[in-house]
Amino acid sequence: MLSLGGTIAMGPSSASGPDGVVPRLTAADLVAAVPDLVDGPQLWFSDVRQMPGASLRIDDIAELAGTLHAHEAAGAAGFVVTQGTDTLEETAALLDLLYQGSAPLVLTGAMRNPTMAGADGPANLLAAVRTAADPAARDRGALVVFADQIHAARHVRKTHSTSTSAFTSPAAGPVGHIAEGQARFHFSFARTPPIALPFVRQAEVEVIPVSLGSSGIFLERLEERVDGAVVAAFGAGHVPADWVPRLEEIATRIPLVLASRTGAGPVLSSTYGFAGSETDLLSRGLISAGGLDPLKARLLLLALLRSGSDRPAAEAAFTARH
Repeated sequence: MLSLGGTIAMGPSSASGPDGVVPRLTAADLVAAVPDLVDGPQLWFSDVRQMPGASLRIDDIAELAGTLHAHEAAGAAGFVVTQGTDTLEETAALLDLLYQGSAPLVLTGAMRNPTMAGADGPANLLAAVRTAADPAARDRGALVVFADQIHAARHVRKTHSTSTSAFTSPAAGPVGHIAEGQARFHFSFARTPPIALPFVRQAEVEVIPVSLGSSGIFLERLEERVDGAVVAAFGAGHVPADWVPRLEEIATRIPLVLASRTGAGPVLSSTYGFAGSETDLLSRGLISAGGLDPLKARLLLLALLRSGSDRPAAEAAFTARH
């Protein structure tokens, strides 16, 4: 069990008054709050970070992936990672790319901190440990367990700011549930093709959102400021017509990925033919994200660039995941 902090590990910032909660609890503290874990699998604890999810960095997660590989080589049978929910879906997606082991890898957290009535952290942690200890969870890449549902990292999203059922998989639904203390998987699926560590270079990749009437001001000098970008486009992959010349120019300089801002459903390839349609943009050199939402598309492109992939290799990697 590796703790990164987050709401699940938070407590009062001071004893003198209601100043808000901050990450304070250790992994051992979290386990001690779940009596059912006392007689469960033998657990080893590590406090990797103690920070809110919003402050985690790409390098933190890459280092965590290396730690997982080392512990699996030393005999670990499964992993649970606890962290803040702000970035949990992104950590899961990145670990799904970087973690190449067979041992189950489960991420979880909490929407209600331990000082609140009905705190969900203990139940989520228990469900996550039971899933990670189940041989049926092997070779499935990164999983997210929340509110007794099991989600694949490639599909899961945080879709509510406060609900204890905030994590859903809009495009596919959960891959399993926890019932009577056991993980029950509904179907199997192929793992995401991995990206090898270590990272060999730095890279910056940003998401450029499209919105009604936007002038595209964030596109100015974009290729001078980043190494790649993801366009979070309307619907099935559409942008305003006046964005097209600038996007075409940028795509000649850096990898530019076209994703749908809807978060469910694929970017199309040949349905619409107007200026700024998916057909138009793909013909001008943009790379289709397929069914990846903009955040996951960004992480894939970032990991590819930081691992040393060039433009053709990055394009081939996205195509392989459609």
